[in-house]
Amino acid sequence: MEVEITITVRKVRIPEDVAVLEIFGQYDKRARYLKKLFNVEFAVRDSEILIKGMDEKSVDAAHRVLDEIISITRDGHLLDWTEFEYLVERVSNSESVKEVYSNNSKGLIIGKKVKPKTLGQKKYLEAVEKNDVVFVIGPAGTGKTYLAVAVALDYLKMGKVNRIILTRPAVEAGEKLGYLPGDLSEKVEPYLRPLYDAIIDITSPDKFNSYRERGIIEIVPLAYMRGRTLNNSFIILDEAQNTTYQQMKMFLTRLGFNSKAVITGDITQVDIEKEKSGLIECQKILEGISGIEFVYLNESDVVRHPLVKKIIKAYEEYERSRKS
Repeated sequence: MEVEITITVRKVRIPEDVAVLEIFGQYDKRARYLKKLFNVEFAVRDSEILIKGMDEKSVDAAHRVLDEIISITRDGHLLDWTEFEYLVERVSNSESVKEVYSNNSKGLIIGKKVKPKTLGQKKYLEAVEKNDVVFVIGPAGTGKTYLAVAVALDYLKMGKVNRIILTRPAVEAGEKLGYLPGDLSEKVEPYLRPLYDAIIDITSPDKFNSYRERGIIEIVPLAYMRGRTLNNSFIILDEAQNTTYQQMKMFLTRLGFNSKAVITGDITQVDIEKEKSGLIECQKILEGISGIEFVYLNESDVVRHPLVKKIIKAYEEYERSRKS
């Protein structure tokens, strides 16, 4: 008895203003990736791309991906590889990411344009625009700190705030901070280096140094925030999972008039006793308060090396297996 093999074929029209190179990438890198992922074949004929495969769902998924790439390309955005992988992941699950990469989406101009790369990051930027206090919780590589710095610099450039205040708990230093050599900035510099790096990447070392010398960017250990009221400021508390209940309460009550605060952290990487983490505790305390929003990012929002996403997922699965 002969088994009938059914081949599913779908057609994608190539618009006149889009080149095949923009769809399949240089040296057909994207095409090879999609062929392997969906087990399909592509053929380009005149102004059409034919998609062929034995599994109808896979062919339809590849079809949706190409449609989305073409739509985003026509809107004026050329996807980089990280964006392409994210698009494939989301569109394969019948989600559209066009709104993330549209030229009409929220963008920040600070020397170079910073735009969200994932739906989670887009929600993050929207939350900061709408609220005065935003908590961003997620794993490493999701852009928590980088986007906070980008928004702060954008607000500074637009004249919405007069200064940026960066703070981070120096957990590793403990009570010995005062015994470290150098002035206050030099003592805490190792702990605030990720914030420095983000500013320098977005602006320049000279600009960063100029801001610091003029007091426009202020670097403050969390312990030194007590007693202050911060008006007309954009305040970033990084690595907030390492704050205690008392430290988080103290920080949040520093907020003055015409100020915004962004608090970032990863509750899977707590360096103090987990039950004492101010970031974990405040999720229950502050839930539902108008003007405060919690944004949660996950491994799908990772925009670092592709392996980072796999590493995060592997650790999450391992930790779940240990609890069960």
